[in-house]
Amino acid sequence: MNDKQGPHKKSSTCSRHPDEANRKRAEPSATSGSRRGFLKTASGASVFSAAASLGLGGLLAIPAQVQASGTGQSRLDQRRQDAFQIRMQAARYHRLRDDFPNHQDNGDETRYADRRASFFKCLPQNDLGEVDGDAYGLYRKALHSGKPADFERIPLSPDAARRLANPQAAYAFDLMGSDSWTTALPPAPAFDSAENAAEIGEAYWQALARDVSFIDYPWDATTAAAIADLNSSFSDIRAPICDGQITAGTLFRGGIRGDMSGPYVSQFLWYDVPYGLSLIEQRYPVPLANLDYMTDYAEWLAIQRGADSGSEVVFENTPRYLHNGRALSAYVQKDTLFQAFFNAALIIDRFGPDALDASNPYLHSASQEGFATFGSIHLHDMVIRAARLGLEAAWFHKWLVHRRLRPEVFAGRVQNQLEGVKDYDIHPDILASAAIDRLRTRYGTALLPQAYPEGSPTHPSYPAGHSAASGACATVLKAFTNEDFVIPEPVQATADGLSLQPWIGSELTLGGEINKLASNITMARCHAGVHYRSNGKGLAVGEAMAIGMLQDYSLTYNEHSDGFTLTTFGGKRLQIVNGKVKRA
Repeated sequence: MNDKQGPHKKSSTCSRHPDEANRKRAEPSATSGSRRGFLKTASGASVFSAAASLGLGGLLAIPAQVQASGTGQSRLDQRRQDAFQIRMQAARYHRLRDDFPNHQDNGDETRYADRRASFFKCLPQNDLGEVDGDAYGLYRKALHSGKPADFERIPLSPDAARRLANPQAAYAFDLMGSDSWTTALPPAPAFDSAENAAEIGEAYWQALARDVSFIDYPWDATTAAAIADLNSSFSDIRAPICDGQITAGTLFRGGIRGDMSGPYVSQFLWYDVPYGLSLIEQRYPVPLANLDYMTDYAEWLAIQRGADSGSEVVFENTPRYLHNGRALSAYVQKDTLFQAFFNAALIIDRFGPDALDASNPYLHSASQEGFATFGSIHLHDMVIRAARLGLEAAWFHKWLVHRRLRPEVFAGRVQNQLEGVKDYDIHPDILASAAIDRLRTRYGTALLPQAYPEGSPTHPSYPAGHSAASGACATVLKAFTNEDFVIPEPVQATADGLSLQPWIGSELTLGGEINKLASNITMARCHAGVHYRSNGKGLAVGEAMAIGMLQDYSLTYNEHSDGFTLTTFGGKRLQIVNGKVKRA
């Protein structure tokens, strides 16, 4: 998920596989002035004049029973003036920002007349899985115009039982934080690049190793073969490394801060979750081993055209802790996007006040405690709000900028080229990969085995929606908590996933495990076969949206507080207070 230049950029953490010890035993420019200082600059007359021009006069009228309640007319007038000015200050900041990015795609859509590198699942396609040109033109017209009527004119394949997933969300506005169109995302790797070849190679190996327990990575034959192939066959791989190599301790990890320490899975996906009067054990249904989909070409083509697969996932009888790629894949197929992070917030509640950020105004209060503000309810609410904002930004980039094809389609191009049907000018690194030989021996094709019968969702791949939502939710969790807090009694799943055992290794911090949770949710979609590693750059998109939300909300609290402090995925320490974002 790292945005690195060139092959094998060294990870900041380099160590043996974490399980060996157990076996052996954007900083925006700040607006001037404080919140309260700003509120004093506008007169009541100007506020109500502005309200009238916006058609808000009736909405701002105070009912007679409220006026007579004893609150006092002058206080009520001041209150509505303050509320209006807070919203105006936040809106004015976002309007006057001058750091809007210049969105650029990788050029593949215009480079290839056959749209080989573009997303068009469910649209009419020929027998090579290539889109009908007229249909694609109507599809692009709708995305360009944003008109609801144009979206209704997009022709789907006659076989389509599925529909496009919410493309109009790319045009949604929100009333808090930064606008989704202001988030930055670099172009995706080009279709014919060595980096793209390495990404599909890694996706192949994740599918082949789907049933290998994470704790067994250091000694399993499949992961050993994956490590050897990824290190030798690909000239531009961006996966995290140790001493210049992918190792059992870095294999299939996201590479962000904290993700490289301890077990593969975050503690927040293993700890029991307090839910009201219940305590939820995080053991989940796991699909049967070796049960993969879309390895037959006819099935692959039908699903590209949007057909119902007719298959259902078959689960084991015994639920298990998340212990391998297949279990993680199943988790992120049915989760609500904020689910893991909401659970994490509930778990953090049990850690007590030492787990809270030092700027929380109620940590040292003699007479009060937080609840609706700076309490658990506040955190729970903000985590959920952030998820949708991150998703909106991802949808903008997916539909209106990049329209990157899914890994299952890239694998279809590989299959057609290997069969001599058509030369797609695919980078030779992937064609020499040992993963392809294994797949063709097992399935008879070079198609990418999918964990889900339907394959990918019906929206473009870059960036990952799960990644953007995770980036936003994780940012909120870090803003409310003490990232240096040491996780108590850490655990890890046994090889069979039936139980948890103590983690006997380095200390795990709250901030690191929050980051790892974001990485797990992101990479789980890669284990499923529906995403590439670089789609995880959605983490930064979600992070930016969450920071904008926290920035606006930092104007609204009555408590004397230093605001929110957090460490970004890139390692910057930020403080968000009085509508400003600065280095902490």
